[in-house]
Parts: sequence; C-alpha cells; structure tokens
Amino acid sequence: MVCIRKATIDDLLAMQACNLLCLPENYQMKYYLYHILSWPQLLYVAEDYNGRIVGYVLAKMEEESNECHGHITSLAVLRTHRKLGLATKLMNAAQAAMEQVFGAEYVSLHVRKSNRAAFNLYTETLGYKIHDVEAKYYADGEDAYDMRKQLKGKQSHHHGHHHQHHHQHGGGCCSGEARSSEVTQTRGDSKSELKASTKSDTKAG
Repeated sequence: MVCIRKATIDDLLAMQACNLLCLPENYQMKYYLYHILSWPQLLYVAEDYNGRIVGYVLAKMEEESNECHGHITSLAVLRTHRKLGLATKLMNAAQAAMEQVFGAEYVSLHVRKSNRAAFNLYTETLGYKIHDVEAKYYADGEDAYDMRKQLKGKQSHHHGHHHQHHHQHGGGCCSGEARSSEVTQTRGDSKSELKASTKSDTKAG
C-alpha cells in the first residue's frame, strides 16, 4: 500500500533522490528548502508501507503574475511504482491545495514535447490544455509545452453560495497568508523560478 501525505523537511533528501533517479532536471537541496519553507502546503510525497518515498510533487505559487496561480515544478514516481495512479493522486492533491489554501485560479506546468507518457497523463487524465510552446526551454535544447488547467476558484468568484472557496484577489493571494489552516486533504504544485538552472520536467506515474 502507498499513501499520499504532505511532505516534511525530513522528506527532502528522499525527494531529491527520487528526482535524481527519475528525471534529467535536477535541483540543489536549497531549492527544495525554498519550496517547503515558502509553500509547505503544496509539497506531497507517496510513501510505501516500508516508509520509502516512491514519488513526490514539488509545487509553488507563481508570484510574478497578476493572476493568482500555482505551478508544478517537478513530479516524479519511481519506475517500480508506476501504473498505480500515484502521479494522478499527487497532482490532484497539489491542485486542491492551490485552490483551497491559496485561491489559485489555474495551475501551470512545463513538460517536454517528447514525454508522451506525461503529456497523456496531463491531457487525458488531469484535463490540462496546451497554452503555449516554449522553444528550447530545457538545457539540452528541447522545446516544452506550457500547459494550464483552470481551477474552480475563478468560477466560484461569481457564485455567492460557494463563498467558502471565495478568494479576494488583489494584494496578495500568492504572497499573502494561506487561506485556511484546516485543509488536510490537499496537495500542491508549482513552477520553477531560477529558469536557467532549474528547468522543470515531469513524468507520468
């Protein structure tokens, strides 16, 4: 059995090890620390019955935008634990946290054009759509699909009976306080800032 839970600082080394095994886009430990210190609600891990971290999602809120939105920095699941739906569960957790905790209007991510497994996961299972193509986004020169998924947060803006999920934009959804400290069934993802050295890629699980 594998459980999805919120990540802690103690999980960061295992998350980094999982990243190194699964993806060509790797990060220094300070970048994982930056994420968990800034957006602790948005990092989730998949842990097996032996206590081993077999997958993770690294996410953040995008602060350089007028629209409040989240971004998936990195998603990975060990090859031994794929086809179990773990990537979908990690993504759903992250997306829910972005919307419920921070009031995100949408979530974005980048994926290699050649990564068909991840592309199919995002489009067919998770409902992402291609927003743009970023030429030579990755260090090796490969293009990336810039993908987005609209969250319900923006729609609930116009429906009073969903006021519990309502968020006032304008001053600080992404940089301000988390909306609720009671959210426990949520997860989060986000986008990499240090573009040159931290290009993100994702793998289907």
